[in-house]
Amino acid sequence: MAKATVLVIEDDPDIRELLSFSLAKEGWSVVMAADGEQGLAALPATNPDCVVLDIMLPGIDGIEVLRAIKSDPARRRLPVILTTAKGEESDVVSGLELGAEDYVVKPYSPKVLIARIRAALRRTVDLPSHPFRADVSLARGSIKLDSARHEVRVNDRKIELSATEFAILEFLLRSPGWVFSRSQIIDAVKGRDYPVTDRAVDVQILSLRRKLAEGGEEIETVRGVGYRIKD
Repeated sequence: MAKATVLVIEDDPDIRELLSFSLAKEGWSVVMAADGEQGLAALPATNPDCVVLDIMLPGIDGIEVLRAIKSDPARRRLPVILTTAKGEESDVVSGLELGAEDYVVKPYSPKVLIARIRAALRRTVDLPSHPFRADVSLARGSIKLDSARHEVRVNDRKIELSATEFAILEFLLRSPGWVFSRSQIIDAVKGRDYPVTDRAVDVQILSLRRKLAEGGEEIETVRGVGYRIKD
């Protein structure tokens, strides 16, 4: 398989230089853009396999860039990983709702970002290797999930989810009534030793509930433990 191309849209030159070196060491082809306009212009020319997108950009900000990417049917499943400063949680939730795959909070280690990119590439390039993927349909309340079609419907209305959100929902739907800790959810959908905080799981669940609308009521929070689908 040809090596993956990663497009990094970041206005900080020091971070661009660091990532250019670190990501190239992984064997990926790396394309750099200093702002949103450059990033959007680079998309058709480079056809990336993954985008690393800073939220706080001059000119067109990261959320608008993400909206432009996800509004293109040809790029709807292109994984986008947001990078954000602390205190921008509302922007992160907005990004996840628009279809971002994941996020990391600055300052971050390049090793953490590389792990996120690897996971995103596995889910988009090698979907059949999903640890619990099977061509099955799952339903609970108003939610219906079809893993073969990679499709979720709530009251027969199609819901657009990121690959991570889809995997979390599928994992929970497979065991209604069972309570899973945040670490168990991450181990199931991302793999063991994936670098993520419990709070990141909460943000993903928040975005998932909002997208599911009335179907989001099927996901229950068990305080001090984790999450479950209503039995």
